[in-house]
This record gives sequence, structure tokens and C-alpha cells, in this order.
Amino acid sequence: MKATSKAQQKAAGAALSAKRGDTRPSELVGASKQMYNTMSEEELEDMAGTKRKGKPQKKET
Repeated sequence: MKATSKAQQKAAGAALSAKRGDTRPSELVGASKQMYNTMSEEELEDMAGTKRKGKPQKKET
């Protein structure tokens, strides 16, 4: 699954960092905390690795 916004990509990157042990999971808040609990490391890598060019800052609903 690819990130649809820069904010989503950033949250995935934070969750991925915690999964890898670079940061503590207790430091996560909001979407990144939810992603950490529900997604695998491979899914997070895919989402965080999305190119940023042309993405909106936040996803429009």
C-alpha cells in the first residue's frame, strides 16, 4: 500500500523506526502508534518508501 499524503508517509516512517528499535514505541502518538500496532515492518517500509513529489500535505476527505 502506498502513502496517499506526506503526513501518512511521515507517520509510517515513525512507526517503522519504532519497529526496528531505533525509537521507543512509547514515543509514538496518533496515526503512527496505530500503524505500529497494526502493520508489519514490510507494509510500513512500502508506505514510508513512497515518493513525496506530487503528494498533498494531508489527505483530503
